[in-house]
Amino acid sequence: MRGNSSTSRALNRRLLLKLLRDRGPISRAEMALITGLSPAAVTFVVAELMDEALVVEREAIAGATGRRPVPVDINYDAHLAVGFKLNRHSIDCVLTDLATTPLALMEAEVADTSPEAVIEVIAATIPRLLAQSGRSQSAVMGLGVSIPGEIDASNGICLQSPRFGWQNLAFASLVAERVDVPVWIDDDVNAFAVAQKLFGAGRQHRNFAALAIGAGIGCSLVINGEIYHGSRGAAGKMGHSISVPDGYLCECGRHGCLMAHAAEPFMLDEWQRRIGKPVTRAEFVGAVAAGREPAISILKDAGSRIGRHLAEVVNLFDPEIIVVGGEAVEFGEALLAPIRKTMEEFVFFARPELLPDWVPSSWARGAAALATQSIFDFERSPSS
Repeated sequence: MRGNSSTSRALNRRLLLKLLRDRGPISRAEMALITGLSPAAVTFVVAELMDEALVVEREAIAGATGRRPVPVDINYDAHLAVGFKLNRHSIDCVLTDLATTPLALMEAEVADTSPEAVIEVIAATIPRLLAQSGRSQSAVMGLGVSIPGEIDASNGICLQSPRFGWQNLAFASLVAERVDVPVWIDDDVNAFAVAQKLFGAGRQHRNFAALAIGAGIGCSLVINGEIYHGSRGAAGKMGHSISVPDGYLCECGRHGCLMAHAAEPFMLDEWQRRIGKPVTRAEFVGAVAAGREPAISILKDAGSRIGRHLAEVVNLFDPEIIVVGGEAVEFGEALLAPIRKTMEEFVFFARPELLPDWVPSSWARGAAALATQSIFDFERSPSS
């Protein structure tokens, strides 16, 4: 690759940080051997990263003869990121270290979904998270916000979010002006995929899909190690594929979208319709765990529908694996098995493994990963 010294420096930083992220503590000599960089180049980059408190030396390796090699590791605890996942009536909030390990968690209620009101909730939550963790504002290196909708991530603009009624909103810069730290934004499923790319099931893969099933359905793609946004920030909207012509009304305003016929709200509405009385999500979860009908058949139908559309993604992009997240992962094989079975019936050649990787904080951790990604992708700048 042609470039100046600045380009080489950025590439070397990314190379060494990725190596440490994948392998853990290793010596400078091992870094040079594995990467092919000269010992002098490794020493220079490591010194620079140590000055920025991004890497730290660990205890020398025991058992080595002569001068014992000193391993270098990422200093995950030195810098913090804050993540906010916007929901219809609440915001999932998290403070993490550079490995997106949660240090403080909370849910903030949102009565007003105007941009100004949401930004005020975000600003008010940051000191509460810091107080909960006993950390200081100075350690916060950035903030990530995930928004359901179409996002111009490179410019920090929410192109549209039907869930909130936002259009062409420079949300990242508005937040940055209020909180005075760098801000990154992206679609919520893309943010989940970023977290998987950095520290989840996708970290060892260059090409994978991240399927999320919850209030909506999305399928983000990581191609050659990068999130694929498409030309207008609308890639991955599998949930808005028409699945039932002239079907149920979707939040996007169209009829028959996959999410209107297979996402979690559909499952609950369908269960209520079939049993003829009001229900709660907890009751539905209990029915699934007990293997009771009609809950199981509802999940089978929804899973089969999702699997049919997922097969089209596989046929087009041939991912190595498919990481599955979202609240509906709680339903386990009652949902995953029909997804897998139908997907495998309709794929042409490849049959990628479905890997569930989800904890309750995954949405917010994905948002925080939008900020921590900037450490591991040195050329990526915030939208502010």
